[in-house]
Amino acid sequence: MNSRNRVQLGALVLASVLFLLVAVSLSVGQVALTFSEVVGALFGSSGNLTVDHIVSDIRLPRVLMAIVAGAALGVGGVLMQTLFRNPMADAWSLGLTAGGQLGVAIVIAAAGFVGPAAIGFIQVFDGLSLTLAAGLGVLLSALGMMALSRRVSTISLLVVGLMLGFSVQGLVSVIIHFANRVGGKVYSGWADGTFAAASFDSIGMMLLPISAGLVLAANNGKALTSLLLGETYARSLGTDVARLQRLTLLAVVLLVAPVTAYCGPITFLGLIVPHLARAISRSAQILPLLPLSALAGAALALSADLIVHLPWDAHFLHLNAVLGMIGAPVVIFLLVFSSVVRRQS
Repeated sequence: MNSRNRVQLGALVLASVLFLLVAVSLSVGQVALTFSEVVGALFGSSGNLTVDHIVSDIRLPRVLMAIVAGAALGVGGVLMQTLFRNPMADAWSLGLTAGGQLGVAIVIAAAGFVGPAAIGFIQVFDGLSLTLAAGLGVLLSALGMMALSRRVSTISLLVVGLMLGFSVQGLVSVIIHFANRVGGKVYSGWADGTFAAASFDSIGMMLLPISAGLVLAANNGKALTSLLLGETYARSLGTDVARLQRLTLLAVVLLVAPVTAYCGPITFLGLIVPHLARAISRSAQILPLLPLSALAGAALALSADLIVHLPWDAHFLHLNAVLGMIGAPVVIFLLVFSSVVRRQS
């Protein structure tokens, strides 16, 4: 089977798995629903207002948010691993998510100082300002890590990214200490990372920048493949490497920042998904990896969210705890067994 057929078959399987996960996620929870009840609620014919509310107002926005966020982080992971030529790169491991956290914390704390009128004006808790703050933090972190990637090895870059994350956690704690009580509670809830706070309005606001990021990624997919063999080789093919890097970095910010702003810091998705997509396609070409990564990211995010919202007796699990149980073994495997990582370290 050639690479194109593998990609098509892989995309079909992932899409089927995603469809199944959507059906299960809409049915399973503290209140179990039958498939016919879910379909009836989606089409407004269930005749039960409680079922309609559970499906349409609670579970459906959460499912759609998981799909959108997972797809964005999956594609963002492919772009970052290509841009940094680092199989360990993703928004969390390289400190981009930490930059977004810092930006959001600063905006929340600043709004507490300037008063309720300013809070209402900039919509700090539910609007564009969080996205802009997260975007600026992600962008500055990405620029810093990109400059550093030219000076240190793959493993050193990973360690720096992790240390940056820990440092930002400490700095954020200090900043939130000076925020008002409401701001502190809002930040604490946001920092847990969840798809459950989704609404159709927030999903709509996310779709615009994420769609722009996906378009940029697709338009530069072929050129990015040449970058895998080095900047000199890419230039020999007529690629404007500096422009390509800027556009790819912009695409990463457009993909990662809205997810960070509306879902909080989501870990490991961007690291795991590109490797799964490569295993399916058995190809290093970037363009076919993009749809596979989007589908795999959506499926993995929805799988983790489904585990979180199973009818546990005590309380829900944390999303990042579930993703960490999946992602940490992948990182260990790559560090120990990946010839690419060992060669670059």
